[in-house]
Amino acid sequence: MKVLVVGANGQVGRHLIPLVSESGEHTAIAMVRKEEQAASYAAQGIETVVADLEGTVEELAKAAKGCEAIVFTAGSGGQTGYDKTLLIDLDGAGKMIEAAEKVGIQRFLMVSALQAHNRENWSDSIRPYYAAKHYADKLLEASGLTYTIIRPGGLLNEPGTGKVLAAPNLTRGSIPREDVARTVLAALTEERTYNKAFDLISGEDSIAEALQKL
Repeated sequence: MKVLVVGANGQVGRHLIPLVSESGEHTAIAMVRKEEQAASYAAQGIETVVADLEGTVEELAKAAKGCEAIVFTAGSGGQTGYDKTLLIDLDGAGKMIEAAEKVGIQRFLMVSALQAHNRENWSDSIRPYYAAKHYADKLLEASGLTYTIIRPGGLLNEPGTGKVLAAPNLTRGSIPREDVARTVLAALTEERTYNKAFDLISGEDSIAEALQKL
């Protein structure tokens, strides 16, 4: 399966690209915003496309053409204002969903945020970020695409353990970014995750076991 990774230069994306490429089942296409980012991936033998989530749906559809699945792991980042959160995390996601529909891509995986579906548990300090994730997820659920929404807890820059807990409602917890990426890879073809949304934190189950319990 040809998998377009949107946000390939992000921290989860940089874990995911080699996992997809080395899986033996899939081919990773890295969607990045800058030519120098594309050159870095190209030097590693990774196919790239340059496209901007603030561009048009038509431009994004052109970038996605020929792929069979999309993983949306893009984000505006903590250094930008909430204007970029709105344009990237919400509208960018919405445009990518429209692009998938335009070119006939059915499989779409979204990396969201823990408890994004539950307003009562949003952190007050980043409430606009949660709102963007909440409505991006709703757009995907309403789209008719075969979706999986993964809502990871606090993201850690430490080695993955391969042990996770996945459930519809987990009020708190954290997880290494590497384990999020491994879960995305496993979910790509795991039918138990189709048209489901779940929280994800570190736990005691292997990723395969955790997904089987959904």
